[in-house]
Amino acid sequence: MTIDLIKLRRELTSNGISNADLDSDPFVQFKIWMNQAVDAGLTLPNAMSLATSDESGVGIRTVLLKTFNEQGFVFFTNYNSKKSKQISSNPKVALLFPWLDLERQVKISGTVEKISTLESIKYFASRPKDSQLGAWASKQSSILNSRQVLLSEFDVMKRKFSEGEVPLPDFWGGYRVVPSTIEFWQGRENRLHDRFVYARKDDVWEINRLAP
Repeated sequence: MTIDLIKLRRELTSNGISNADLDSDPFVQFKIWMNQAVDAGLTLPNAMSLATSDESGVGIRTVLLKTFNEQGFVFFTNYNSKKSKQISSNPKVALLFPWLDLERQVKISGTVEKISTLESIKYFASRPKDSQLGAWASKQSSILNSRQVLLSEFDVMKRKFSEGEVPLPDFWGGYRVVPSTIEFWQGRENRLHDRFVYARKDDVWEINRLAP
């Protein structure tokens, strides 16, 4: 069966947004949209695409937003992963929340910094034990000869940490994306979408409408 992607179209019908609809604080506006995405029952509304790069190229993958405030947007990962190595080389990154069922996207660009070990310990302790063990078992981004190798390592960690709490691995923790721009995108009819970007200027956020 051949799929004709050119004919795969859907007219967007949102009422749109205007400058008057937006809060002056982009983090407040993001919280409003995130709450609406959660209330709409979207699958993993906190899932976001994370784009990183270094001299060898560009990488993109889906990670989960775990917390945010006026300081930035936090996710967790293995510090030895490919994304972490790219971040070490180039701290400039981009995020994308594709809330397509709401005909919305949020795009964020900024720089990355590690969060404190205490913050990482607090989050790690909140994870289910098997997820904690998974963090220990996986040498993220390394080549595996088979899935059985990973499962065997998981069993090793289950035995190693069979009693007591699972400690935070020294190679695992959180990153905070400190935004320089945050764009709110609302789909509209005839592809004449509404786009508003917040740009940080000396600790003040300026809002501008962008052409679609």
